[in-house]
Amino acid sequence: MNSRDGDSQIERVWAELENLVRSRTPARLLKGRAGACYLTSTQLDLREAHAAARDAVRTQLDLEKQLGAEVIRKWGLFEVSSDARSKDEYLLRPDKGRVFSEASRHELAMRCSTNNDLQVAVGDGLSVTAVSAQVPQLLSALCDGAKVLGWTIGQTFVIRHCRVGILNQIGEILTPTVAVLLIGERPGLATAESLSAYMAYRPRPGQTDADRNLVSNIHARGVGVTEAAARILCLASQMMKAKCSGVQLRVEQSTLAE
Repeated sequence: MNSRDGDSQIERVWAELENLVRSRTPARLLKGRAGACYLTSTQLDLREAHAAARDAVRTQLDLEKQLGAEVIRKWGLFEVSSDARSKDEYLLRPDKGRVFSEASRHELAMRCSTNNDLQVAVGDGLSVTAVSAQVPQLLSALCDGAKVLGWTIGQTFVIRHCRVGILNQIGEILTPTVAVLLIGERPGLATAESLSAYMAYRPRPGQTDADRNLVSNIHARGVGVTEAAARILCLASQMMKAKCSGVQLRVEQSTLAE
């Protein structure tokens, strides 16, 4: 084998390795460099991803724009708000994002039924982009699956300036058996479209993350919507059976895999 053939073989092996690595992760690996710097193409890609992440955090929730009139009509969605009065206050005061405004507490009590098996709420969180991309299909899969299981389902609503801890107040006001909060995750440089589903069995004031379960990384390159819906419903079923959630729940991984 001459040196030229050897170089060609190394190039083929390297190309195969690059393709294998890039098929396994969206991380920017093996991108090359120009001296001590990124290549121009990589730098531009990073700047685009950073801009998308900033937009996801700063965008204001608009039901029709993010979810569409058809989805709103189908599920009778309406908007309530946490006690944070603006996006800036929401970012600076996480505690205000964990409680409803007084007007919103009253509206929920007036418009939503109580004591349902499953209560789903949608929160903008730190990525309105994720809500727009994942919620329409995921909400449909969750509600359809819950109906097949024979569960009663509460009226779904959308929360502006929402933090995970607001689950406790959902439990206090509406007293569901299992509450599910679909909320936009903090965006990164891999995706700004990742959604999380936080869940709790009979949530109430004083509970913490230790009392909750989580299905995260819901997006096209992570956990797909169909798989996420199946995991959420399976976890909810286990919570109802065990009458607990969080660290107290012994999750049956084999059941989740099915």
